Amino acid sequence: MSRPVHPVTLEVVRNALYAIAEEMSVILMRSARSPLLKEAGDLSSALTDAGGRLIAQGRDIPIHLGVMAFTVKELLKRVPAERLQEGDVWYLNLPEVGGNHLPDVKAIRPVFAGGRLLAFAINLAHWADIGGAVPGSYVPWATECYQEGVRISPVRLFSAAGPDREKLDFLLSNIRGRDEREGDVFAQYAANDVAARRLGELVSRYGADTLEACFDALHAASEAQMRAALRALPDGVWEGEDWLDDDGVDARPLRVSVRVLIKGDEATFDFTNTAPQARGPVNTTSFIACSAVYYAMKALVAPEVPPNDGCYRPLHVVVRRGSLLDADPDRPVVGGNHETSQRVVDAIFKALAEALPERVTASGPTTSGVLIFGARAPADGRWTILYEVHGGGEGANAARDGASAIRVHMSNVMNTPTEVIEAEYPFRIEEHSLRPGSAGDGTHRGGLGFRRAYRVLAPEVTLTSMLDRRVVPPWGVAGGQDALPFRITINPGPHARDFGSKATTTLRQGDLVLIETCGGGGWGPPARRTAEAREQDRREGYV
Repeated sequence: MSRPVHPVTLEVVRNALYAIAEEMSVILMRSARSPLLKEAGDLSSALTDAGGRLIAQGRDIPIHLGVMAFTVKELLKRVPAERLQEGDVWYLNLPEVGGNHLPDVKAIRPVFAGGRLLAFAINLAHWADIGGAVPGSYVPWATECYQEGVRISPVRLFSAAGPDREKLDFLLSNIRGRDEREGDVFAQYAANDVAARRLGELVSRYGADTLEACFDALHAASEAQMRAALRALPDGVWEGEDWLDDDGVDARPLRVSVRVLIKGDEATFDFTNTAPQARGPVNTTSFIACSAVYYAMKALVAPEVPPNDGCYRPLHVVVRRGSLLDADPDRPVVGGNHETSQRVVDAIFKALAEALPERVTASGPTTSGVLIFGARAPADGRWTILYEVHGGGEGANAARDGASAIRVHMSNVMNTPTEVIEAEYPFRIEEHSLRPGSAGDGTHRGGLGFRRAYRVLAPEVTLTSMLDRRVVPPWGVAGGQDALPFRITINPGPHARDFGSKATTTLRQGDLVLIETCGGGGWGPPARRTAEAREQDRREGYV
């Protein structure tokens, strides 16, 4: 049992830990080579204690942060603590080692105080390419994990002596965009190096014993707050489901089903009736299922509770081995990270709509809306990869209309500015505008999706999509109407070609790719919307 900590000391340390996690993300974003990191911010940072228990995180991407609550714990099962040394930075991307999908590479640095393991700094960066059969490493037709890219079991790429060039060169030789990836590797190292120094400053000020006591106190406080939030809810059982459009290989929807049991100060989320594992790349891990549960409960029930290991202790997740949410390790998973995870959140929101009608929102762009363009540089033939995400209209709730052109739920990635795309890639953005008529009607209407058009300027470009909400639309709630789904069109006009949500093709110079994103679902019966609101909708292009 840790000794008691003075409340003022605890609060100072808590804020210092969150500041360190925030600084890590800033360092990573400013140091990275890839626009996906330095512009879109597809990255996250966190700190854990010596046992791998999450103690602080940046204001980053929920799907990453929930997964990283497990990553260090799983690392320590493969790399015992006694093997770790000051200055080590270990890299990994294996989904089964507290992970999600191969492009999300984690960098982990143990932090010592006087030779004693005190904590870990961990960051996650989405690499724009990790190898595999298709530029960008999203393989819509993949039926096994080996087609998706390099699988990095925990490997030490840095030590106190510096980078291990032999291992680093081996890794970089198996992925596209070597120079850009190497820059991102060093940016991840730099972020963890800053975190180690900042933790060292805290040790110098307070001592390792006090810091460990603070870690324990923070876990205990968050656990108590989450339990109190759960006790404020009615006991009961609620069920919900949502559907993936397809898995990219078989053209049929896949069910994500949850049974939520709230009893006293604990909640259980049972996904036993979710679809079996898929042939295509929408499978995922139990860590993703937990991450989605953590997010949903933080958003709906306990938004003010600091997220850490203690916060999640009263939440229990049940998944069936061999299902979509706990697939065999050799199954493809690249889309499961940000598509299946969001179906989990939507299923939970549907389940709790009756219990929490004033809090649950209608569905929106609960997909990453990924388009990946791959082109070879004319000077040297090297690959350049544009990985672009697309939001849509937010779902409405009991208090307000949904916002337009926004990301919701498990993702928090920005779009790449038009100026950056046109400066660094062979494309011209010919349209970026709201999509009229895409919102779901209701007492409160959903937000609008948007349109973005990419003109190809290179002789040849690969295009890959990985998104959902193209077949199954964002749903309304409490009598609100559904919104329009996603649509992707190549060369709009008389020779237009509809492009699938999980597909890949080759484009030629002059081709135009138009993506029209989904709107948000409505809340409440449309007949109850006021005349004043209808007039404003007309003026602003919602109808």
